[in-house]
Amino acid sequence: MIRKIKKEELNDLLGLYAHMHDKDDPLPGKGKISEVWREVVNDPKINYFVLERDNRIVSCCHLVIVPNLSRGARPYGLIENVVTHKGYRKRGFGKSILEYALKYAWSKNCYKVMLMTGRNTEETFRFYESAGFDRHGKQAFIVRR
Repeated sequence: MIRKIKKEELNDLLGLYAHMHDKDDPLPGKGKISEVWREVVNDPKINYFVLERDNRIVSCCHLVIVPNLSRGARPYGLIENVVTHKGYRKRGFGKSILEYALKYAWSKNCYKVMLMTGRNTEETFRFYESAGFDRHGKQAFIVRR
């Protein structure tokens, strides 16, 4: 089952994020986490989609719908934080959640949806292409502080 995350599932989401990177920045204190989570759940443009299996969240992605004044004033979507629990990979869950997010974006009249990945493997590229993304459609640039 794929659906939007529930407000009370923050800890489940954070647990799943442990499967995204082998090494990540440490989380700030509970106060900051709660502040960010309140902002997330109260903004209708921010969507966290989760896939449940065996009564647990095993896959998720984050879709932001961005208002836009070009392309006929149609919004665009940004997908981030695509992750599937290590014990549930290679079963199509990641692809399913991306297809769900895309369907949602199209229902909101987005003219495009973008994502970037830090994984630089052919397997990762083929995975995103299998969900409909084009690795040659645009060039991405990133700057980090």
